Amino acid sequence: MAHKKGVGSSRNGRDTHGKRLGPKAFAGQTVTGGSILVRQRGNRFWPGENVGEGKDCSLFAKVPGVLRFVTSGRRQRRYIHVDPVERADSSN
Repeated sequence: MAHKKGVGSSRNGRDTHGKRLGPKAFAGQTVTGGSILVRQRGNRFWPGENVGEGKDCSLFAKVPGVLRFVTSGRRQRRYIHVDPVERADSSN
């Protein structure tokens, strides 16, 4: 008589797809308003100036500008800031 179930369904099921987490834009790059900057679980990076945080801890740009990473604070947190760029007026 068998001592194991033999089905094996409870031991399988570990072939999951990657979640594509991590930075999607890097320091010095120009980003548009609303673009995703980082996909993360928990806060590896913290939102700084002109950066918002989604309900899944994703960070996004609130305004178009240039990306800047800063490590500061008592806990040495990594903040992401978006420095706004001046728009060139097309009305000449």
